[in-house]
Amino acid sequence: MIAATLELMRSPRTTAALTTAGAGLVAIAFTLQQSIGWPGYVAALIVLTLLLGASLIARRDEIDWHWAILPISLLGYLGWVGLSVLWSEYQRVTLVSFGYLLLVTFVGVYIGLSRDTIQVIRSFGDVLRAVLLASLVLEVLSGIILDAPLAALNIHGELAYGGPISGLVSTRNQLGLLAAIGLATFAIEWRTRSVTRQVAIPSLALATGTIGFTQSPVVGMVTVVLVFAAAALYGIRRLREDRRQFAQYAVLAALAVFATLAWAFRAPIIALFNATGELEFRLELWQRILAFVPVHWLEGWGWTGIWNPTTPPYSALTPTEGRPHDSALNAVVDLWLQIGAVGVFVFLTLVGLAFTRSWLLAGRRRSVVHTWPALVLVALITVSVAESAVLVEFGWLLFVICCVKASAELSWRSALSPRALPFTDTDALPHAQ
Repeated sequence: MIAATLELMRSPRTTAALTTAGAGLVAIAFTLQQSIGWPGYVAALIVLTLLLGASLIARRDEIDWHWAILPISLLGYLGWVGLSVLWSEYQRVTLVSFGYLLLVTFVGVYIGLSRDTIQVIRSFGDVLRAVLLASLVLEVLSGIILDAPLAALNIHGELAYGGPISGLVSTRNQLGLLAAIGLATFAIEWRTRSVTRQVAIPSLALATGTIGFTQSPVVGMVTVVLVFAAAALYGIRRLREDRRQFAQYAVLAALAVFATLAWAFRAPIIALFNATGELEFRLELWQRILAFVPVHWLEGWGWTGIWNPTTPPYSALTPTEGRPHDSALNAVVDLWLQIGAVGVFVFLTLVGLAFTRSWLLAGRRRSVVHTWPALVLVALITVSVAESAVLVEFGWLLFVICCVKASAELSWRSALSPRALPFTDTDALPHAQ
């Protein structure tokens, strides 16, 4: 019986199913929280985590534990978040929120350790297709068929007027982020022939249409940056190896020039994206938050992740009516409030290392699948200017996976691994499971 159970838990089909279940569960966290409540959702996440742990134990002989050691920067960030329980102004909330962060982190670590990059892409492709399609169906039901909002899911039924739509994930910015990541994922699926043309083209159309219907200036900005990043990577990858380093420096210089021009011409750019109202709202919110930051500027007030509207100081920052929000709408401002300047420094170090490793791998490796982590991180970093999505739930899950993958393939510990080879391109081939 035990042998049969271990064999089941280590099978490729079980690993694939658990990966898809983990990604799907976190992707529709808002819908599950609204339908079965927080206790039901957390219980489902705990059960899934136990299954993932059993699968890791069953597959312990298949995992290279030189690679499985988590990035020190990720451990340092989680350690600082955990330590904030000691000085938190709301210790019970911080403890529960940190536990939730660890559950989502474990799901990301499992996926990063257990699946090849192409397998991760295939699982997330299926999940994103399902979420975007279900979101569109509900928006059609609400906005066209019933012509009435679905208040429980925060769907306002405005599809007939061209949007904005929010689907299964509460806000238009979150839905648009999923669609933008889906756009990159579906394109890579098509390039690697992991799916047929009959699946790839409608998927790309679904993601593009969703981005348009969100009517989100933030998502528009993310999409533009993502397209430029993909074009830059495409150009770098086509160069000879001896010219790639120069190209990387050129891209870095172009990025600096672009950032300078964007700041110099910020007013017309904001007007172009019709984001004046969005910016004014965020500036006002950030000013209110920064009034609380100096009280605990070094260590922060204590981790919450998603804001708790009944806990100070968030009770003074979360409106009871009007435009609701459960974050600072900026990752750095959110972190500075919650875990202080030290937490901001540790997180920025973590992001910098993960992105640098992912970008270098995307430029060096032949297989196009290695561009996925870099493009996902580009989307998450860009959206962090106007959202805190990278800190919690699906954004954090994606970040952990990219971080683990990049660290496993480009770190000093890779040299200690007996599996470390000069170059392998096995990820270029589609996997059945």
